[in-house]
Amino acid sequence: MIRQRTLKSIVKATGVGLHGGRKVNLVLRPAAPDSGIVFHRVDLDPPLDFPADPYAVCDTRMCSGLEKGGQKVGTVEHLMSALAGLGIDNLHVDVDAPEIPILDGSSGPFVFLLQSAGIEEQSVPKKFMRVKKAVEYREGDKWVRLEPYDGFRLEFSIVFNHPAIDSTSTAVTVDFAEQSYIRDVARARTFGFMQDVEFMRANGLALGGSLDNAIVMDEYRVLNAEGLRYADEFVKHKVLDAIGDLYLCGHPLLAAYSAHKAGHALNNQILRVLLEDKSAWELVSFEKPAATPAAVTHQFADALAMT
Repeated sequence: MIRQRTLKSIVKATGVGLHGGRKVNLVLRPAAPDSGIVFHRVDLDPPLDFPADPYAVCDTRMCSGLEKGGQKVGTVEHLMSALAGLGIDNLHVDVDAPEIPILDGSSGPFVFLLQSAGIEEQSVPKKFMRVKKAVEYREGDKWVRLEPYDGFRLEFSIVFNHPAIDSTSTAVTVDFAEQSYIRDVARARTFGFMQDVEFMRANGLALGGSLDNAIVMDEYRVLNAEGLRYADEFVKHKVLDAIGDLYLCGHPLLAAYSAHKAGHALNNQILRVLLEDKSAWELVSFEKPAATPAAVTHQFADALAMT
């Protein structure tokens, strides 16, 4: 049986918020089966809960955030991506600020935290959202699509007209029937441009951004002394973001995702298009090995083996 997962123990981290620039304390706690991923703003009195929910997503300019009662918890996508990559279904996320810490700009540090706490399989089957027919969302030349697939595959292409990005691979396919989230995706960092920094900071964004938590470029080149972690790190980070954005539906997807020039807003829109067409999806579980697609077995066995 493909089982639900949570953590074996509590784990803590401290970092800085990418957009607010303030210190953030983060606590990840085990949760009961069928609890889902729930964020808690513990700095509020009383604390406010933000369950993972695509209809609660707000402010997709530079991140994915959740909003409730006029309060927000932002930049959830990198942690959500790590949770999806390791197959964590149920978790309490305590945070004492309006956003999750950015750490190094990838999901790698979150993977490390989750591995440090240990992953515990629970006694109930994991529930997958299986896409039954193709759905699509477009805005101009940007588009995103979900199609039926017995596993989870992502294809992404980007266009930035920047020499540092165009000199790398600007299209990628990641299929978890064959590849590993931890090895092939998790270390890809967020990226930005020096010429945008002044504008973003004037609008209250990227106040905590630095060469320690993002790939930064001037008009011609990458400014980070260590260079890139992957030859296709830019487009790989877009895949990392998409995995986190899509996991806000509350279940791992059985689908082929493809996108061109998409971002947080389009990722959220495609989830809404999917959910609003009841004939386009169903919830399924795999309680017998013979009924489990090989791609699913590989994806979740691989994540557990690497923890």
